[in-house]
Amino acid sequence: MASRKRIYDAEFREGAVRIVTETGKPIPEVAEDLGIHPGTLHSWVSRARRNGSPSSDRPVAEPSPGGRLRESERSELERLRAEAEEKDKRIRELASPAGRSAGWRSC
Repeated sequence: MASRKRIYDAEFREGAVRIVTETGKPIPEVAEDLGIHPGTLHSWVSRARRNGSPSSDRPVAEPSPGGRLRESERSELERLRAEAEEKDKRIRELASPAGRSAGWRSC
């Protein structure tokens, strides 16, 4: 009798991987509890560790070549630097004699 290939939905695969990663139980034990082949669960766990998801064959966020920042990282860095600069400017204003007389009191 030929065995049929079972198809597991993404939610089941992610739950199985979570059991392994969060409890630290061995893959064969979890696989037996869930009624799946240990090799199947092992591949899901490996894929999740490599790609961030047991359902995806592609990495969630591909590393940028040569250690360079991705565009999203670059824009976030620029935003944070501008925010820090504005805060520093406001602190200098409040610390100045004019800022103190406008309501800022030193202790």
